[in-house]
Amino acid sequence: MSTLELPSYLDQTPEVAARFSRLRERPVALEVRGLTKRFETPRGVVTALDDVSFSVHKRELMCVIGPSGCGKSTLVRILAGLETPTSGEVLVGGTAVSGPGPDCGMVFQGYTLFPWLSVKENVMFGPKMAGKSSFTAESEAREWIDLVGLSRFENAYPHQLSGGMKQRVAIARALANQPRVLFMDEPFGALDAQTRCNMQSYLLEIWKNVDITIVFITHDLDEAVYLSDRILVLDANPGRVREIVEVPVPRPRSESQLFDPSFMATRKHIDELMHPPGQEQKDTPVMRLAVSNPDVV
Repeated sequence: MSTLELPSYLDQTPEVAARFSRLRERPVALEVRGLTKRFETPRGVVTALDDVSFSVHKRELMCVIGPSGCGKSTLVRILAGLETPTSGEVLVGGTAVSGPGPDCGMVFQGYTLFPWLSVKENVMFGPKMAGKSSFTAESEAREWIDLVGLSRFENAYPHQLSGGMKQRVAIARALANQPRVLFMDEPFGALDAQTRCNMQSYLLEIWKNVDITIVFITHDLDEAVYLSDRILVLDANPGRVREIVEVPVPRPRSESQLFDPSFMATRKHIDELMHPPGQEQKDTPVMRLAVSNPDVV
């Protein structure tokens, strides 16, 4: 099927339409109201985000994508309570976010593990800080480590792990605090293409087995379509909500769907939102195949 013959990304099978109907019936886990962020610079005031509003439902996986300079990382840091907005508010479970807290977990692009602690000790850190006994923290840590497939490496140290393994530990450490919402700021951006694809499959498997809502920041169109229920597309300079796209690709996702007309049409639609006709395109993302092979991560 040629590009011109692709169906509208809005074309949904009855099964996909039913999925979104069920999604809309779930409680709202994250609500963003009129979020604006301005920075003082030597050249004057710069508006990074302007009146951003959206909501994410419980157990939804939403990706945020947009051109360079649209404020994706600023947005996720505000959502997680790591930065303060100029105006507007963020609510998690109906409670306003005023700073970092147990309801919000965060996974960064860089490897933020404590290098002097083992895998198990890294994952135990949050529960112990929350007042749990060493016995309880260790027992829970082992469950999360097993979930991300690293039980054989619980006594290893970060320098002994590959990049993908480090990020799996970072995910386990974030989930060990049992947050309502997990924020992920381009967590696979520093990985090689093969490992990144495997990590995408790992994340979907983890998300399927954990009661968690995920907001995932990415600059990769294929990654956004492959992972998410809906995609928040931001405009740049300043960052504003351009559109929220419902992804019509059925779940569970597999690498074979990357060439499905619904996948390709959704990707094309997002690309056109980010790069309107006549606008010069830069850093066009490259199609990546998502495959599951735990042995290479």
